Amino acid sequence: MDAVHTLEGEVRELIRRSGLDPARDEGEVRRLVREAVADYDERSLLGGMPVLTDVAAASRAVWDTVAGYGPLQQYFDDPSVEEIWVNEPSRVFVARDGVAELTTTLLSHDQVRDLVERMLKSSGRRVDLSSPFVDAVLPDGSRLHVVIPDITRDHWYVNVRKFVVKADSMDDLVRLGTLTRQAARFLEAAVASGLNVLVAGGTQAGKTTLLNCLAAAVPARERIVTCEEVFELRIPHRDVASMQCRQPSLEGTGEIPLRRLVKEALRMRPSRIVVGEVRQAESLDLLIALNSGLPGMCTIHANSAREAVTKMCTLPLLAGENVSARFVVPTVAASIDLVVHAALERDGRRTVREIAAVPGRVEGDVVEIADLFVRRGGDLVRADGFPPHVDRFERAGYDLSALLAQAVA
Repeated sequence: MDAVHTLEGEVRELIRRSGLDPARDEGEVRRLVREAVADYDERSLLGGMPVLTDVAAASRAVWDTVAGYGPLQQYFDDPSVEEIWVNEPSRVFVARDGVAELTTTLLSHDQVRDLVERMLKSSGRRVDLSSPFVDAVLPDGSRLHVVIPDITRDHWYVNVRKFVVKADSMDDLVRLGTLTRQAARFLEAAVASGLNVLVAGGTQAGKTTLLNCLAAAVPARERIVTCEEVFELRIPHRDVASMQCRQPSLEGTGEIPLRRLVKEALRMRPSRIVVGEVRQAESLDLLIALNSGLPGMCTIHANSAREAVTKMCTLPLLAGENVSARFVVPTVAASIDLVVHAALERDGRRTVREIAAVPGRVEGDVVEIADLFVRRGGDLVRADGFPPHVDRFERAGYDLSALLAQAVA
């Protein structure tokens, strides 16, 4: 270990003298690391220096330290790892295929801080006493979230949600067992027909992946405008305009909240609007946009389709005292057409537990919903409900009765 530590210092000095940037000059830095390791190995054989027990492992460790994320790089390179989080330097966890496990990786306090600074370098964002929280996107698309004391008790909390591409389309979700082919065909037809879809579920339930796959079903000629806290959606269309929020400056100015992005999106000639996740007042602006005839989709944290609709009736009230339930509840009923509820099962699988329709009726300030697909005995099967806007399916060239009949079969 002493040999690797000594070698890391030598390589850092060589990189500094060469004026190389590990992020930009990857090839040159890799060559420099190989040459430095070979040179050190020859010198160590002459005595007086710690010997490298494994040259290949040493090269990998040096590269991870100077150009990667040090001891955490192995988890970035592991495709089965979906998320990495640090509760304290001696407690590093990962989630493999949806299941959490404590790793054997041990860090120091300084290593945690250095890793966070390195991760934030490319984002232009910061974390300090004035801004103890930070959300950022790493160069590989992974999402970083950091919280520091005195918001936390003693240690820096670091979460990295890796951008693991397991599904780009509804067919991929069928292959993974997230939903049935019949349900996937119905959702594709609903999106192509212009129905408004609310994707609900808990943390790590696969909401963003599901939203991305639904957006892939939007007809190719349409223009999609996305609004997110940080960039996560990657929609495979030719005409996509993506926007993310901005944190305030050191002076507390310049913040761009999600609500502002939703308003600006309406000025960008969208055919569809996709909001990464609604948490508060931006839900009102999204509802108004959907109610004006602009098709769209978003995600929301909820434990069921019914709770998702209830939450959409509550969040817009945060927009101001002049916003009342008398306006919001019927607007939700008229604006949301489908709710897709996803869940993370105990064995790590992500599944769609239910697909519900919102027919547009309100009874006693409660928005009615109708079950289209539900889980029975572990299988997603057709229920008795019927989706709204049959005319939209017809205009898009879909036979809704045939679609649902296939689901029953």
